[in-house]
Amino acid sequence: METKAWGGRFSQPTDALVEHFTASILFDRRLYAYDIRGSIAHCQMLAKCGIITDDEASAIVHGLQEIQTEIERGEFVFEARWEDIHMHIERRLIEKLGPVGGKLHTARSRNDQIALDVRLYLRDEIRSILGDIRQLQYTLIELAERHLDVIMPGYTHLQRAQPIRLSHHLLAYDEMLERDHQRFAECLTRVNVLPLGAGALATTTYPIDRCYVAQLLDFPALAENSLDAVSDRDFVIECCGHAALLMMHLSRFSQELTLWCSAEFGFIELSDAFSTGSSIMPQKKNPDVAELVRGKTGRVYGHLQGVLTVMKGLPLAYNSDMQEDKEALFDVIDTVQACLRVFAPMLATMTIRPERMRSAASEGFGTATDMADYLAAKGLPFRQAHEVVGRIVRRCLDRQQQLDDLGLEELRTFSPLFESDVYDVITLEASIDRRQVRGGPARTLVSERIQAIRLARGW
Repeated sequence: METKAWGGRFSQPTDALVEHFTASILFDRRLYAYDIRGSIAHCQMLAKCGIITDDEASAIVHGLQEIQTEIERGEFVFEARWEDIHMHIERRLIEKLGPVGGKLHTARSRNDQIALDVRLYLRDEIRSILGDIRQLQYTLIELAERHLDVIMPGYTHLQRAQPIRLSHHLLAYDEMLERDHQRFAECLTRVNVLPLGAGALATTTYPIDRCYVAQLLDFPALAENSLDAVSDRDFVIECCGHAALLMMHLSRFSQELTLWCSAEFGFIELSDAFSTGSSIMPQKKNPDVAELVRGKTGRVYGHLQGVLTVMKGLPLAYNSDMQEDKEALFDVIDTVQACLRVFAPMLATMTIRPERMRSAASEGFGTATDMADYLAAKGLPFRQAHEVVGRIVRRCLDRQQQLDDLGLEELRTFSPLFESDVYDVITLEASIDRRQVRGGPARTLVSERIQAIRLARGW
């Protein structure tokens, strides 16, 4: 097969520039195993339906298996003139078998073939991502349980707000990752739809059995419209969108880790194994892993926007523009997997600085709301209580004091409702553990949530 598969209609050879410009083999070659798997199932269906003989099917299947071995051994030759992974495999099959190899493409188009390959690929990769998310969540749960009694400041506007437990903070990221897990799992149901049999756009005149192919390839559903089957890339965009959300969560976490390991915060120290140094400053220890995760988030966002832009103006059905989805998709998958797989061990090996976290929580008047609630419980309307405590904070700021530095008599000058029990209310532990509302940071609630997660996930 030294001419193009579509060369019969053409009177001139393809210009070399066009061959290189239109070829996708440099990136779609990674689909070879899925292309061969889909081809074997298609071949077995052709034999079952009497479209080719059993002997022909046996020869084709054996030839495809040999080609896969050649690729995996690095013996297979890839050339731009054969355009894509489909034509490379078909060309080699015809080389090995002669005209019989050309029967494999009966009742099939590259349009439904590539749609199948990408779905098979994504099915495996999404399952892998689901496992990677779970591993990161497991790391978070282990950390949360181990550091259940570590108190830190919670922040709003990056200003110290109220004291919380580090475990509660870590569990917030578990919640984000759980939504990511749910989204990818739901996406998998839409990926898991068989497009093969749609042909170029209008199916085929051959009496094929799409349900049999679906059974062989473990697809629970068939695409019900041939035009949509070959032109749909919603599942690619959806996967990229879910990846963008996941990366946003990792980026937010990376930003916090980068702040926390700075001298100004000093809450954590990242392991030397997950840090780098400076070529000029000997003292530096840089959180490069976290910074790169944060940076790679923009890369994933760009790919999502790129695929959306490719698809936005395309008429039905297939258009060559759609070839541009694969480089973006492959890089999104590779980037997400790399980030997830480096993030878990980075967290597992970092050192927590409880004393520094507690010290920061003690500063900044994080229990001011508790003092206002105390006055409100004594009968003072909360808005007035808020004003009273605001004036107390102002006094403390002027004197460089904390709330518990003020004596009871001085507190009474702001409100006669203060009693000695106010000091029990504004300790860090009391502030946190009196918050017994479901979803809150109290020790019992956080501990119960950790156990509930372990039970639900079989950990």
